[in-house]
Amino acid sequence: MARKKGRDISGWLVVDKPAGVTSTAVVAKVRWALDAKKAGHAGTLDPDATGVLAVALGEATKTVASITDALKCYDFVVNWGAETTTDDASGDVVRQSDTRPTADQITAVLPEFTGQIMQVPPAFSAVKIDGERAYDLAREGEELDLAARPLWVEGLTLIESGADTARFEMVCGKGGYVRSIARDLGRHLGCLGHVDHLRRTWSGPFDVADGVEFAKIDRDTQEWLESRLLPLETALVELPQLRATPEGARRIRNGNPGEVTGMAEWGELVWVADADGPVCIGRYQGGTVQPERVFNL
Repeated sequence: MARKKGRDISGWLVVDKPAGVTSTAVVAKVRWALDAKKAGHAGTLDPDATGVLAVALGEATKTVASITDALKCYDFVVNWGAETTTDDASGDVVRQSDTRPTADQITAVLPEFTGQIMQVPPAFSAVKIDGERAYDLAREGEELDLAARPLWVEGLTLIESGADTARFEMVCGKGGYVRSIARDLGRHLGCLGHVDHLRRTWSGPFDVADGVEFAKIDRDTQEWLESRLLPLETALVELPQLRATPEGARRIRNGNPGEVTGMAEWGELVWVADADGPVCIGRYQGGTVQPERVFNL
């Protein structure tokens, strides 16, 4: 018996991911509920983290790379006084401290964690080492020496400070680990620390206010879920938009350079639409666009 392939359905569904669920599980449930052929996501969230997980369906999966570099915003709480194996509350405590920082002390060091910084990922992360995931090696008890990686931190703000905790908001680029920020803040302040609660409030054009609850994702809510889909071009807001001529659109859909109206820089990545909707993502070449990703809508 032939396997059912699923429906041709395209767009973005913003999910407000709960704690205790993996990003992969969210994508799988959305795909099942909508009976979609293809699904993926833009930016993994840790299982214990909550908030925005944008799920791409069908042709929208071709736009994921367009928002890889988009800024993301996190609201998180740091517990002072202990460092853990995972840099969050799910890990085992490995070091403790009786020192606690004041709000003024915390605020004073935040400039050192903004702008272009170097960050060492947590041992329990998806970073690959010789082809293997760091978290797999860490679970096997291996001592890992992960290399520092550059991270752009647009802003890091102290929201409130208590006796043993502090709440922050951070806006950063791709590849950022909030758990590393908590760990490094704790070390820098001499008090040690780990993430207690982490929530992504927005990611590029996707906001938690548009998110659907994970518990409401079901085959019985399929029609409602479809009404919540955002168009695939939602992910293309940072790219210049050009218009294809009728003949240009035909050529582009066949994988050839096609004529467009509008202007961009030579070689600039753009997206092209016609009267029927999005046509492609491609490179502008002075009056034409060479397609790199063609949409089959």
